[in-house]
Amino acid sequence: MKVLVMTIDLRAEWVHSLKEKRMIVRSITQRLKNKFNISVNEVDNQDIHQIITIGVSGICSTNAQVDSTAENIINFVESNTDAEVINISKESIVF
Repeated sequence: MKVLVMTIDLRAEWVHSLKEKRMIVRSITQRLKNKFNISVNEVDNQDIHQIITIGVSGICSTNAQVDSTAENIINFVESNTDAEVINISKESIVF
């Protein structure tokens, strides 16, 4: 069993309040949960309006599935938000 752990940093330069940021975070995290059946939450930079850091974790059976799932998540985030992806870190933990 393998556990996929990712953080995705996004920049949304048009956001000017935490309320606007919260709407974006809630939208993308809910869509990710529904599409991929993974755990998703905002994990860092909660007080900075224009930077969003999303943490993702999911269970996979093989390394190929980990890579495929990570790539699909990245593509989904890039195509479903206007925010710019500035950093992605990915790790696979073996149990």
